[in-house]
Amino acid sequence: MQNQNLKCKISSFELWFLVFTFQLLVVLGLYGCSVLESFRPEGPPYDKQLSERYNRTKLKESSSADVLAAIHRPEYELLSQSKSVVASSGQKKKGHKIWFNMVAFDENELTAKRKYLFIVDDRPNILEEPRKYLSFDCEMVLESEVLEKPYANENARRIAILKQVLANVRRDIDEVGRDNKVLDTGGMLINQALETVLVKLDSSPVLATRLSEPAGVDFSHINLGSGKIRLLVEDDIITAKMRLGSLVKNFEKQQEPQ
Repeated sequence: MQNQNLKCKISSFELWFLVFTFQLLVVLGLYGCSVLESFRPEGPPYDKQLSERYNRTKLKESSSADVLAAIHRPEYELLSQSKSVVASSGQKKKGHKIWFNMVAFDENELTAKRKYLFIVDDRPNILEEPRKYLSFDCEMVLESEVLEKPYANENARRIAILKQVLANVRRDIDEVGRDNKVLDTGGMLINQALETVLVKLDSSPVLATRLSEPAGVDFSHINLGSGKIRLLVEDDIITAKMRLGSLVKNFEKQQEPQ
């Protein structure tokens, strides 16, 4: 009699388990994709994390191994590299936000010579409140030919340096961006913004005096609205900071990545 009761209990348990399993499979079938999607990493939740990774690369010091450990997160970023350039890029918010950290190396010393941080978020603005923005920072060692070349004046020198910055960005992205949509798109946006600045400076070179000031030089972008750029030169290292869109209002308060 006890064995018969035990057999009934087991049968009841098995029946309950089968029903529970079927219901679970139905739920996962209906919602599983969205549940799994919510746990899939999209990328760094804060721009600050990207800046911290950018800051870990030290020009004239960091090796390629140091850079890879500092900038790349394989779980949510793509790695693109050539013999002298490495870039880690990603996207989130259904492609509305993209970013990359990129470093170019001195082919002789095998240490970091140029580094870049690019972030853009083009989500639609909420009513009248702008939230679209572009952030671009770079630091690079410039060749002595550019820095020591005789110029008509200091403004001409600053403009020439900014043109060299653009040339370096183009060259480094071309090395690794051919099969990477994020790098290709980022390169086009940086090129468009810097070209806009250079057109303004070429038409009024005296404005170049403001490049080293905390407020930088104002300009206007066709898609992102107001922009500001700052350029500092210390020995053979230049540091550039460019902000567009909603980041412009706090331009002077934002500390440049190191």
